[in-house]
Amino acid sequence: MSKAHTILINRCKKGDEKAMMRIYDLYCDAMYQIACRYLNEEDAKDAMQDSFLKAFAKLENFTERYTFGSWLKRIVINQCIDQLKKKRLEFVASEISDLSIEGDDNNWDFDSEITKQHILDAIEKLPSKHQVVVKLYLIEGYDHEEISSIIDIPIKTSRTHLRRGKLQLQNLLKTHYNETGY
Repeated sequence: MSKAHTILINRCKKGDEKAMMRIYDLYCDAMYQIACRYLNEEDAKDAMQDSFLKAFAKLENFTERYTFGSWLKRIVINQCIDQLKKKRLEFVASEISDLSIEGDDNNWDFDSEITKQHILDAIEKLPSKHQVVVKLYLIEGYDHEEISSIIDIPIKTSRTHLRRGKLQLQNLLKTHYNETGY
């Protein structure tokens, strides 16, 4: 973290509202984009605002072990997940307790004709519980242990939701490619 950034954070810790506005201005667009991955635009704005309020209230807990941006991103994602939970989105354990997960989580190969935008559009069509896990894993880069902590599900359930989401995503993209040729 740059010296100027450290000074801003320290000023925020002392309650300096101008410093808080500067931090808000520096991070609001990026945090809004993250929130929009999980929520509609209006809910994303609310989640982002609530996240900044939480971050400023808990700023004493921030350590330079992580970047401020990654610390804030985690707060935003948790806030989005909380809002999804309030809407009764349930991340329940898999119905099949001994389901074996086949395949490699790291193998996300898609046809070279399929664009990033096609993939992002297809992710939006996944069932919510799979969509959130796929986004946390594929877009945000969290591992199953972190996902299980963020949305309060067992690691095995995270793996199951990811595997099912991945299969559905591949089918959606294959169908789209067969129908449109791209």
